[in-house]
Amino acid sequence: MENFKNLGISERLLKTINDENFDHPTEIQEKSIPLILAGEDVIAGSATGSGKTLAFACGILQTAKKGKGIQALVLTPTRELAEQVTSALKKFSKSIPLKIISVYGGVGINEQIRGLKTADVVVGTPGRMLDHMERKTIKFNKVETLVLDEADRMLDMGFMDDVTKIINRCPEDRQTLLFSATISKEIVKLGRKFMYEPIHVKVKSNIDASQLDQSYYRIKANMKFSLLLHLLKNENSDLSMVFCNTKRYTDTVAKNLKSSGVNAQAIHGGLTQNKRNNVMKQFHAGKAGVLVCTDVAARGLDINGVSHVYNYDIPRESKQYIHRIGRTARAGKEGKAINIISEKDNDNFKNVLKFNDVVIRKEKLPAIEKIQIKRSTQIGIKQNNKRNFRKRTNSNRHKNR
Repeated sequence: MENFKNLGISERLLKTINDENFDHPTEIQEKSIPLILAGEDVIAGSATGSGKTLAFACGILQTAKKGKGIQALVLTPTRELAEQVTSALKKFSKSIPLKIISVYGGVGINEQIRGLKTADVVVGTPGRMLDHMERKTIKFNKVETLVLDEADRMLDMGFMDDVTKIINRCPEDRQTLLFSATISKEIVKLGRKFMYEPIHVKVKSNIDASQLDQSYYRIKANMKFSLLLHLLKNENSDLSMVFCNTKRYTDTVAKNLKSSGVNAQAIHGGLTQNKRNNVMKQFHAGKAGVLVCTDVAARGLDINGVSHVYNYDIPRESKQYIHRIGRTARAGKEGKAINIISEKDNDNFKNVLKFNDVVIRKEKLPAIEKIQIKRSTQIGIKQNNKRNFRKRTNSNRHKNR
C-alpha cells in the first residue's frame, strides 16, 4: 500500500483500495495518478484491464463533493463499459458519499432523469447523453473533470460529432482525461482541440508475449464451425471468447455451439440491454464458458480468467487483432489466441501480419468430424413459414364463416 500512498492518494481512498486487496499500482496508475491529482490534462495510451479506471477514479473521487451538481462526466463507447465503470466508481467510493449514476440507451429514460437531478458523477454513452441534453434533463455547467474512456473506439464507432457537442457544453476551465488503447492521429488532433497542454502517458502492452501462444489453422469455409467445436471440446480451457465480424454470425455460432453441447452465450449490439447484462452476469459467474461476440460488444469489457481467444472471423481492421488477443495471457497467466482461416479471411489475415508485430504459428489440421451448421436465417425462414401458414389458415377460417 505504501506505493499507492506515494502517488498522493487521500487516506479515505487508500482505505478502500486496501479493502479491495490492491497490492501495488499498475504502470498506468503509477504514471498517470500523480498528474491527474495535480490537475493536468492527460492523454493516456492504455488497454482494457490495465487499471485505468482506478487512475481516473482517484482524480474524480478526491475532488467531487456531494450535492454540488454534476462535477465529473465519463463518456464511454458502449453500455457495458458504462455499467462497468459506474460499478468500479461506486466500489472505490465506499467511504466517499457521492451519487454516481450511469446513463445509456436501450433502457427506460425516466429513472435516469430522476437520478440526474441529484447526481454528482455521471457515466454514459454519447447518444443517451445527447438525448438528455435535448430534453434539458442534464446540466454540464459544473463539470470539473471530463473523461473520454476508450476514445479510439468512440471515434471508430462514429461518435465524434456527438462527443464534440458534449465537450462544447462543458466549462472550458475543466480537467480533461483521455484514455485510449491506441493513440492515433485523430486522438492527437482531438487532444489539441479540446485539451490544455495535455501530457502524454504511454504504457507497455498488457499482453505478456512470453505467455501468449498464437496459432492459425487453414480450412475450408464449410468446415470452420466443425474445427471450432473440435477445439473448444479438446482444448484445456477456462473461459473462452470467440470473435465474429457480424451479429448474424455471432448468433449462428452461439446457437450451434449450444445445440452441440457447448455452454455458449452470444453478445452483440442487436440484443436488448437486459439480455446483454444477463449474458455478462452468466459469463462473470462462470455459468457460461464461451462468449461469442463482436468487437463492438466486447470492447471495453474487463473479463478476467480468459484462457483462449478464438478468431472465427479475422478482424477487418488489423488493429482489432491486438485488442482481441489482449483478452488473454494477463498477469503472468498463459493464454492462447487461435485463428481459423478460410479463403475469405486471407486479405484480413495478411493485414494482421503486415501491420502488427506478431508471430503466428501454422498448425496442422486435426482429424475432425463435419458438423452441419444451421444458419440463423434458416431458422428465421422456418419461423416465418409457420407464421404465414397460421395467417393463411386463420384467413381461410374467416372466409368459411
